[in-house]
Amino acid sequence: MLASPVLLLLYRPSRFNPPHLVYDEQVSPYLTHELLPHIYNNAQLGEPFDLIVIQNKTKDILALTQWPKHFDGFTFSAPQVLFVPDSIVLMGKMAARSAQFVVTVVAEPTLDQNGLVNLRLAKVKVGAVNITPFARVIAKKIYKQHSTTTNSDAENWQTQIAASLLNDQPFDPAFEIEGKKVRPDKISITQGKLTIRLAPASD
Repeated sequence: MLASPVLLLLYRPSRFNPPHLVYDEQVSPYLTHELLPHIYNNAQLGEPFDLIVIQNKTKDILALTQWPKHFDGFTFSAPQVLFVPDSIVLMGKMAARSAQFVVTVVAEPTLDQNGLVNLRLAKVKVGAVNITPFARVIAKKIYKQHSTTTNSDAENWQTQIAASLLNDQPFDPAFEIEGKKVRPDKISITQGKLTIRLAPASD
């Protein structure tokens, strides 16, 4: 017997475990005390090095911004971040009126031969229903509205990431830290872990 469309939309994936965040818009101990010092110290050496991001510590970074977020009548709670082989999965609650749904977003990052990163949006699901084409249309509308007001470097990064997700548009991921420029030359995603190989960049 086939499940009804409503039951499919209300389906809650067994692996969904929403994060409990301690909100702090100023400090992320994982980012400021572990990741950034690791990048800074190794960038000074001028040699390639690995940056490892652990899945169960990503909620510390999410807590830098206030959740939930609201858009056009929908409320989005902080997502759970999962690293699975070759993919990054975001799972979060979306509330509309009195109903709540679990939204799953799957991205598949790749690095091309020119060193450009592409964050391909592979799948979007509400409950057990695949809504990827519809989600692309809505997200592109949001992206278009946001990109016209982009000013800061952080917002420029957000715009490039959105363009990559929505339009398969690669971007240069190189960045500078204390006068040392580095760029990813390899991305590896395994169960529970994201590994980015960073190398000195001269251009």
